[in-house]
Amino acid sequence: MSKSSVWVELSDSGLMVEVEGDFPLSQAVIDVMPEGTRVVSAVSYGTSAWTKTGRILVTLKDGTRKRYFAKYATGKGAQPLVEGEYHSGAAIDALISGLVPKPTAWGMFKAGELEIHFYLGDFIDLDLATAPEPMQFASLIAELHQKGASPNGMFGFPVATVCGIMERTVTWETSWAKSFANQLKDVIKYDNETNGNWPEYDAACEQLLQVVIPRLLGALQSEGRNITPKLIHGDLWEQNVGIDMETGDIILFDPGSVYAHNEMEFGTWRCSWAFHFNAPIYQRLYQRHIEPSEPVEEWDDRNRLYSLHPYLNDSAGHPGSVSRQTAYNDMLYLCEKYGPLDSLEKYDPGKDVMVTKAYIAHPTSQL
Repeated sequence: MSKSSVWVELSDSGLMVEVEGDFPLSQAVIDVMPEGTRVVSAVSYGTSAWTKTGRILVTLKDGTRKRYFAKYATGKGAQPLVEGEYHSGAAIDALISGLVPKPTAWGMFKAGELEIHFYLGDFIDLDLATAPEPMQFASLIAELHQKGASPNGMFGFPVATVCGIMERTVTWETSWAKSFANQLKDVIKYDNETNGNWPEYDAACEQLLQVVIPRLLGALQSEGRNITPKLIHGDLWEQNVGIDMETGDIILFDPGSVYAHNEMEFGTWRCSWAFHFNAPIYQRLYQRHIEPSEPVEEWDDRNRLYSLHPYLNDSAGHPGSVSRQTAYNDMLYLCEKYGPLDSLEKYDPGKDVMVTKAYIAHPTSQL
């Protein structure tokens, strides 16, 4: 059953609360709102590749009006999607109040045999077309990374989180190389499940996991060097950043956080769908607050490595996406430099978006 037919079936189930609007509203969602809340309307709102989203207008017990944002998800990864977003948002909000819409709750309800997992948080009317002012934006992201210390000094996160709909392994690790390798193994697996095995690609993945990552990321925690796990948003691309239409404040949303090497945040800024954050000014201003980790000369190679996660996540979610070929070519570059293997194919500069400057719109922006 397609996602769209799922939502039609939900709306027609007769199990939803009758309110004005076209967004199906369960009593379970109302129950996590403050006592005495009265729902005025619930309407579909926004575009999402994987979920059903809506805006709920309510009157609180004291008579004031409030708007909520609701997100429904079903199927594989639905619970970590909403639970992870709730805990990610709560962690960010605790550090910088107002940087993300304040999360309210997450939960689950049933419509017949269908399990619907939901997220509920504050609704903010956002401008998604305007680029965030670089100096302010860089300062906010640096502040998040500076304040967001891991609660136990390790890499990971207390609950499973997702990027897109792909659950990431966030078990606690002292080694960043091992933590990132776990996350990359996830998306490699998801990508193969979607697009099938590819022997040359599989060989490059194996060399990357066994040789390149231990060398390139292991260097961050060897020979007297060390890095501190920091809270990252986890999916910081242009369509997850907006400007509050009332206050002008920069707002981040849809987080799937992890305590990670702070530089992992910027892997998606290198991707072919980046259209604001690939401008050098954003990274330059950020580095005024937090300098690149040592070895500094390997920063760009680490950035290339970190971009593999969003590329393969995209490929796993969109069969036939060119992202798989792009990621494979970047793997070959890294293998040639940090783990040469004669049996691997050669890196092709003509397929490198940093060389060609090719822009490929992300499928989400085309929905």
